Amino acid sequence: MSALDLSEVPEQESWFHRNQQRIAPWLFLAPGLLFFMVYVIIPVFQSFNLSLYEWDGLGAAEYVGFRNYEDLYWEWVDRDAFYISLKNNLIWLILYLLAIPAGLFIALFLNQTVWGIRLYKSLFFFPFVISQVVVGLVFTWFYDPTFGLLNEFLSLFGLGPLNVLGDERFVTYGIIFAGLWPQTAYCMILYLTGLNAVDPEQIEAGRLDGAKGGRMLWHIILPQLRPATFIAFVVTIIGALRSFDLISIMTQGGPFGSSRVLAYYMFEVALSEYGFRMGYGAAIAVVLFLIMLCFIAYFLWSMYREERGH
Repeated sequence: MSALDLSEVPEQESWFHRNQQRIAPWLFLAPGLLFFMVYVIIPVFQSFNLSLYEWDGLGAAEYVGFRNYEDLYWEWVDRDAFYISLKNNLIWLILYLLAIPAGLFIALFLNQTVWGIRLYKSLFFFPFVISQVVVGLVFTWFYDPTFGLLNEFLSLFGLGPLNVLGDERFVTYGIIFAGLWPQTAYCMILYLTGLNAVDPEQIEAGRLDGAKGGRMLWHIILPQLRPATFIAFVVTIIGALRSFDLISIMTQGGPFGSSRVLAYYMFEVALSEYGFRMGYGAAIAVVLFLIMLCFIAYFLWSMYREERGH
């Protein structure tokens, strides 16, 4: 065969060049997947394993099977610390979901073109960028029975003083209200992003059909905000169930343990100076993880069923 004929033979591409469009996304995802595996997936299984042991963090671990879970069950039956923590977590979960409709309506307001809208956006965005520790300190001062703004306001109507953080009846609701401030701002940002992707042609078609106000929102805008709503639900549920920092700053679980949640109770029994029950703390973490998993799996299944229906 002549040299001319050899030059006309096409060079065979390597396997990588033939499949690089399929490989490239996985190469970019590989560092994130590695970190997720090392810092999330593996610790989840380690927590499951640790919950089957009695261990103080220093000596040899003793295998006790499901005894830690049995202790949790009897604490729940006797309405002890675990029962109070679980009950408070459910209260957190129900009331924390108020951040989603609140964030939606603020986003609808900020999505308008009116004078000073940039200032309003900055004011509503501000709680999202400040630390939860700062939020806790601000609301601790706000609730203070001696000089707090809440009692100054109540005194105008001849009410008070009200010690929100020192009263077992109000302390959990006071902390939840503090947490709703930044969480509403986060949901607002999600919905503002979603509103930018709403199809204007569908809105115009709805107006031609006579849709206004609530009908426009329910039938045209909200269906297009479904992805943002799903993310808002997941993030809000996770935030409610793993609430720790505000409780640590504002009450440290008090008064008399009435504001405990599962995350803070886990810290108390496993890592505080009165704890060092690592296996028991891991059992609480497993229960918390399973509750989160159930809620998130439910929302994933609901979204999958809706997408499949369409």
